[in-house]
Amino acid sequence: MEIHQHWHGLDPSARGASVAMGNFDGVHLGHRTVIDLARTSAPLGILTFEPHPREYFAPHTPPFRLMNAEARANRLAKLGVQHVYQLPFDAYMAGLTPIAFAREILSDGLGVAHVVVGADFCFGKGRAGTAADLQTFGREFGFDVTVADIVQSGGIEISSTAIRTALTEGRTRDAAKMLGHWHRIEGEVIHGEKRGRELGYPTANMSLSGLHLPRFGVYASLVDVLTGPHKGTYQGASSLGVRPMFGENQPNLETFLMDFDGDLYGQHVSVALVDYLRPELKFDGLAALITQMDADTHQARGILSAL
Repeated sequence: MEIHQHWHGLDPSARGASVAMGNFDGVHLGHRTVIDLARTSAPLGILTFEPHPREYFAPHTPPFRLMNAEARANRLAKLGVQHVYQLPFDAYMAGLTPIAFAREILSDGLGVAHVVVGADFCFGKGRAGTAADLQTFGREFGFDVTVADIVQSGGIEISSTAIRTALTEGRTRDAAKMLGHWHRIEGEVIHGEKRGRELGYPTANMSLSGLHLPRFGVYASLVDVLTGPHKGTYQGASSLGVRPMFGENQPNLETFLMDFDGDLYGQHVSVALVDYLRPELKFDGLAALITQMDADTHQARGILSAL
C-alpha cells in the first residue's frame, strides 16, 4: 500500500483510482461499506486528511480520535487498499470551495475515476458541499460518484460517536460489533518508570496522546508485535489510566504480555482491548497490588483462551 501526502505531481500509477473519501476514524463497519463500494476495476484508494479537520478547527477540544494515522493505515492495508491519499488539512485546504475541491483535488490532482462517500458527507469551505453536490461536480469533471447509505446495527446507526460512547462505558464487545474488529491502540513502546518489572509484571508502555480515552481500568487484551525480532501475537493484560497507586500521572496504556520474554522498546505494537475486567484501584500496599495483578492475569488468560 502506498501513502501519498499530496495531490499534485503524482506518478501516473497513483492516479485514476476509485476512492472512498472521508476521515475513516476507527474504520468501522459503516466505513467498510463505503470502501467496498469503491472496489471497481480501478485501483482502490482512500482519500482522507491529516490532521482530522475537527482537530484543525477546534485544537483545544478533548482528544476524540479512535485511532492515529498509523493504526488507520494498518487497518486499511488489511482491507486491500492500494493507495491512501492522506492529504494535509491546513488553511489552504479549509478554504477551498466545494467546486474548487472537486476540480483541483479530485479531478486535476488525483484524476479519480470514481468517488464513494457516505450519505451525510460534507466538504469544502464551511462544509457547504453535500453528497448531491459532489454528484453534480462528478458529471462536470468526468468522475463517477456513489453515495452510500448510513449503516445500522440492531436499529442503531453505526458511527464513531457511538463507538466512543461504548468505549467510555467499557463496553468493548459492543464497540467491536460496530467496528467489525477489536478496538486497538497502536504505536511505539516507550520507556516508563519500570515499576512493573520490579513487581514481576514487566509492561509495554504506550502513549495515549491525541486519542479518545476508553474507560480507565484493566482489560484482557490481544497484542500484535508489529516490528522487531519478537513479531507475533500474544495474550495480554492491559492497564489503561493514571496509575492511582503512584500519584498524579498522565494517562497511558501498560500491557503485560503473557509467556513473553524480550525487549520491546522502540518497537511498534497493536493492543486490542477485548474485555473490561475492573476499574483502576488504589491498594493498601504493593503486596495487595501484586495479588490483584495475579488475579487479573488469570482472568484475562481464561477470557482470551476462549476466543
